[in-house]
Amino acid sequence: VQLAESGGGVVQAGGSLGLSCAVSGLSVSSVDVFWGRQERGKEREVVATFRRGSSATYADSVNGRFTISRASAKNTMTLQMNSLKPEDTAIYSCNARKVEAAYWGKGTQVTVSS
Repeated sequence: VQLAESGGGVVQAGGSLGLSCAVSGLSVSSVDVFWGRQERGKEREVVATFRRGSSATYADSVNGRFTISRASAKNTMTLQMNSLKPEDTAIYSCNARKVEAAYWGKGTQVTVSS
């Protein structure tokens, strides 16, 4: 199983970025999917969750600004980030979980300048 993120970069505060995660080795429609982020020196936090059969949920810090989705035809998951703030600066990683295992991508850097 492999997950590979793309779409990170540098954006000004108030701007938008879309992250994509290409998944191989399993179907995104058969697992729970998540996006997490990790700032330097801090623990990783999950910012968006999309479990099978449920609506997406978000951390309070990003609710109303970020949107998680999955595209079964392309076997990808995405994170659309709007109204970005400097405190959103972090390495963002996608995560896919089955009952018996969890898989993370290597991450992509998102930097929001003030």
